[in-house]
Amino acid sequence: MELETENTMTELTISLPESMKEFIEREVAEGHYSTPSEFVRDLVEEALDRKNEQRLEKLLLDGLDSSPATPMTREDWDEIKQRGLERIQRKRA
Repeated sequence: MELETENTMTELTISLPESMKEFIEREVAEGHYSTPSEFVRDLVEEALDRKNEQRLEKLLLDGLDSSPATPMTREDWDEIKQRGLERIQRKRA
């Protein structure tokens, strides 16, 4: 899952025990976050990062298990480079 970076904000109402609410308010008061919303956004971003890292690790392990390794050739590197350049050009278009 990839985090969309759009500027449009929406609201979400959550219920927390009083002790958690007080903790968040202390974090804001101590200057660690500018608002409670920023605190929650940071937690969500950290959770998304963990999920993405787990997904990447699984993909890497699946790749390692998929077939025996073979030495990389100049043609392999050229193909990877070409695909990367094409991807960059598509993003710029």
